[in-house]
Amino acid sequence: MTDNTAVKKTPAKEEPALLPPVDVIEDSSGITLFADMPGVPKDKLHLHVEADTLTIEGEIDLERPEGIVASHIEVGVPRYRRVFTLSKELDSTQVSAELSQGVLKLSIPKAEHAQPRKVEVKVM
Repeated sequence: MTDNTAVKKTPAKEEPALLPPVDVIEDSSGITLFADMPGVPKDKLHLHVEADTLTIEGEIDLERPEGIVASHIEVGVPRYRRVFTLSKELDSTQVSAELSQGVLKLSIPKAEHAQPRKVEVKVM
C-alpha cells in the first residue's frame, strides 16, 4: 500500500484538506488502518475504493457561536483527505470500516491468492 496524498495532484476545484495521521498495521490476514479524524461525524465521512485507490475524506464543523471572534485559529481547514494506492495482494471488495471517538478503523483483508496456505506433501 502506498500513500499518494502528497504526490497526487488535486484539481483546482478541490478545497485544501488536512492530512489525518494514519497508522498502518499488517499481519498475515491483511492490513488495518487507524486514521485520526476528530470531529468528523459518520454522515460526513466518505470512503471510496476505486480500482486500486482508497480515498478517505471527512468534514468537520468549525462554526463558532454567534458573536465570538477568534484571535487565533489552529485548525482553519474543515476537511480531512488522504489517498492510498492499494496493493494487488489486498481484496479491495472486502473493506470494512468502524468509526469510534474520532478514530476511523479500516480493515482490508489479503486477497485469496495472497493468503498463506499449507501445502500438502504426498509420500510416494
